[in-house]
Amino acid sequence: MNADPLLTRLFAGQDRQLVPHLSVDCAIFGFHEGQIKLLLLRWRHLRAWSLPGGFVRTGEPLDGAAERVLRERTGLDRVYLRQFHAFGGIDRGEDALLPAFKAMGAKPPPDHWIVSRIVSVAYFALVDVAKVALRPDAFSEECRWWDLNERPPLLFDHDEITDLALETLRAQLDYLPLAANLLPEKFTMPELQRLYETVLGTSLDRRNFQKRMLDQGSIVRLKERKTGGAHRSPFLYRFARSARSRGLTP
Repeated sequence: MNADPLLTRLFAGQDRQLVPHLSVDCAIFGFHEGQIKLLLLRWRHLRAWSLPGGFVRTGEPLDGAAERVLRERTGLDRVYLRQFHAFGGIDRGEDALLPAFKAMGAKPPPDHWIVSRIVSVAYFALVDVAKVALRPDAFSEECRWWDLNERPPLLFDHDEITDLALETLRAQLDYLPLAANLLPEKFTMPELQRLYETVLGTSLDRRNFQKRMLDQGSIVRLKERKTGGAHRSPFLYRFARSARSRGLTP
């Protein structure tokens, strides 16, 4: 079997385009029709799943590397993406990929940095599934959405990354402009509450939720009502300009 040219260059030491020992991993959550899903990649020759990620290129900022990974896997640009933690255990490495490297016709030297300690800076994003065009990377066979509770065991420490990403997202939901990216320009209070309940995984009291949202000052009630429903038409809301503008990465 002919070795993969990317791996050949990497293992031959011609990898000056990469920052050794440093990677990014992205927990990309998808929201669609009231459900939250997680984007995963299935590795070639391993039939194992992981979060999308990659090594950081020289001359590329960390945030730029994460934005590139998200863009290449989803086709989306200028999506809210937040760095939330660094994972750098002493035994953290890419040893699990050695069978895949071998199957692709390449084997790293024993002293190569790719099989030693690698620090990963983790990011999370919440995107609209309907706007995503999924694309696997060069080393994966499949890129697909999984229900959070039905996802397979993940390679490396990606289960830990996923759990902490979801915990951080839930803890900071009131202060993040994610909803401004996922809801239409005009929306109802029940639609906003449904998004919160889906992310939090719990039901919320309607009156308390509405008061909390209005007290924050991030949404504005319009004089318009939503039409076409069987019951009394609810008022429409929009995000304050400051909340929507914070929903995009620079």
